[in-house]
Amino acid sequence: MSSLAVPQPSGERTPRTRGVSAMHFKSATTGVATKNMRNELNKLVNSVKDPQKRKEFDTEMQAFFYLFTRYLAERAQSQELEWDRIKSPDSNAIVPYDKLPTGTDPKNLNKLAVLKVNGGLGTSMGMTGAKSALEVKDGMSFLDLTVRQIEHLNTTHNVDVPLILMTSFNTHEDTLRIIKKYENQKLNIETFNQSRYPRIFKETLLPVPHSYEDDKSKWYPPGHGDLYNALVNSGVLDKLLNEGREYLFVSNSDNLGAVVDEKILQYMIESGSEFIMEVTDKTKADVKGGTIIDYDGTIRLLEIAQVPSEHVEDFKSVRKFKIFNTNNLWINLKALKRIMETEGMELDIIVNPKTTDDGTQVIQLETAAGAAIKHFKVAHGINVPRSRFLPVKSCSDLLLIKSDIYSIEHGQLVINENRMFGTTPVIKLGDHFKKIAQFQKRFKKIPTIIELDHLTVTGDVYFGRNVTLRGTVIVVANEGQRIDIPDGCILENRLLSGNLTMTEL
Repeated sequence: MSSLAVPQPSGERTPRTRGVSAMHFKSATTGVATKNMRNELNKLVNSVKDPQKRKEFDTEMQAFFYLFTRYLAERAQSQELEWDRIKSPDSNAIVPYDKLPTGTDPKNLNKLAVLKVNGGLGTSMGMTGAKSALEVKDGMSFLDLTVRQIEHLNTTHNVDVPLILMTSFNTHEDTLRIIKKYENQKLNIETFNQSRYPRIFKETLLPVPHSYEDDKSKWYPPGHGDLYNALVNSGVLDKLLNEGREYLFVSNSDNLGAVVDEKILQYMIESGSEFIMEVTDKTKADVKGGTIIDYDGTIRLLEIAQVPSEHVEDFKSVRKFKIFNTNNLWINLKALKRIMETEGMELDIIVNPKTTDDGTQVIQLETAAGAAIKHFKVAHGINVPRSRFLPVKSCSDLLLIKSDIYSIEHGQLVINENRMFGTTPVIKLGDHFKKIAQFQKRFKKIPTIIELDHLTVTGDVYFGRNVTLRGTVIVVANEGQRIDIPDGCILENRLLSGNLTMTEL
């Protein structure tokens, strides 16, 4: 593996000091950890038999090693963001959506490519395959809806916007199998794999795998911040630029609100922006979402994992941080090429602790794509409507999407015109509904919720067919009890408790 020097702490932050003896100890242990990691990574690279695969894997491990040495250097210096230097961004750093240009030129779409981050497994919902294959509405999956959206865009404007899927080693084979069914569509689909990094033992700071072929559980995809390295290493960035693509719209595959917006593209071109992050107003449901901050006059992304424990409540406050990052990003590809060839991307490291099935403590060093905002010359946020952020992270989200609140037009979710309120209902399903298999078993049919404000369900509850929920409905089955809501039942402003009594709310 190529030799890499330990990076020196950048001058933009003043590290907190922790005493000379502590610093000397940290420096000494850092040097040992660096050497040990380099030796282990060399063994991993040498375990690859195929020369081409070994070359690609070596490039990947060099990037990982650089991330690891940065982590050690920051740890040794005890570098943290200093809370007193964090400010809310100036108003000119966040552009209101309604101030965007109204006139758009469809020809601009020929300069655009769409990228979906498609590496997630949906394990929190009990899935094992690619999350994007989950059926979410009218028999269609996340991927089906995305393909339909972009195909409609291409057909309507007679353009050729390609769809690019960034997969992980967890989802790559699954995704290749799924996209075969789109071969006859009017759409060019390309896939590339993000990096595969070794998990690190927390105690020894050594890699968990011993060989390139070791089990998947010993590796991890290093977050969507890996996007930039993966675009370069896969050759996709150069390919897009050679095709005349200048702009890339990036979003998570499970965000059903992230559709191509010609107004944002037009604004990006007219303003000469190199990087745009879509943000939206924070609610109590979004308190953990990353936010744009001003740090010593630089626009940066702040994630909750970077916040010192004593300031977490400040971070969650809607008063100080009024907006959060949707992870819908617009990137100027020429600017990205310039950055990757000159300074490179030094994204803030997020340390993600994990416990393996056998109880071993490991860490994953990850980065967030939005953190790249600090590297671009003209970069800011656009405060978009909430409708552009419709992620499906839980079965509660899934119930909302599957319901009569939304219909589909050309792959895009449209709110039902019969909905009296501008907001969608708040839905909180308990642990019995956490996994997709349980969710499907407990709803014979998705209830009618067009007039629902709030639904909370806890305990062992089953819904029959043609159930209607209105106003505020709370269903609580106590431990050892089961509630079956019968077919055709209408619940309006009701509290339904474990002894099957109904109470008016």
